[in-house]
Amino acid sequence: MKHGKKYAEAAKLVDRTKVYEPDEAIALVKKTTSAKFDETVELHIRTSCDSRHADQQIRGAVVLPAGTGKKVRVLVFAKGAKLDEAQAAGADFVGGEELIPRIQKEGWLDFDVVVATPDMMSVVGRLGKVLGPKGLMPNPKSGTVTMDVTKAIADIKAGKVEYRLDKANIIHVVIGKASFTEEQLKENFDALMSAIVKAKPAAVKGQYLKSISMATTMGPGIKIVANRY
Repeated sequence: MKHGKKYAEAAKLVDRTKVYEPDEAIALVKKTTSAKFDETVELHIRTSCDSRHADQQIRGAVVLPAGTGKKVRVLVFAKGAKLDEAQAAGADFVGGEELIPRIQKEGWLDFDVVVATPDMMSVVGRLGKVLGPKGLMPNPKSGTVTMDVTKAIADIKAGKVEYRLDKANIIHVVIGKASFTEEQLKENFDALMSAIVKAKPAAVKGQYLKSISMATTMGPGIKIVANRY
């Protein structure tokens, strides 16, 4: 893959042979930003899990103390009093069965997170082929299937992020924006790593995390010490 001049300049700042401490990596990642927009800072965590086995799956969510720096649009599937509760809690869109054709046939996807009450999952299940591949399907493990829609919406708006193992046994997750202070990024990094360490499947033996790298949207990867986790 060919990169532009700005990427090449940023890459010169990173020692590819070095594995950095988290504080060093965070200071460095802020220096590697080159885009005109506020780049997202992401973590890519390679695990020793095998996603083909049910007992080695990882999926969960954590509220980042400093937020994500992104305005998140929340869609809530509910009915009755829960519709009113969702609206009062600040959901961007609320509804029920009437939203199905809008999403299925019109391709409406102007939302970032979907929350559903358990009694609406039979309805939402019909959207599996649309929402599933985009990672938008509500799931009890990530707290997006719940009767407590007020808490779910508050957590999401406050900076809740989901993490899950992909087919290559890697977790990709956002920890903030390049405009964040080093302290904010470190707070978010620590909160996320703590959650992922706690999520270690019992079936995984030996070193759990093989490698950790941090990068901005357009920047080079920076390796972080992984063997202490």
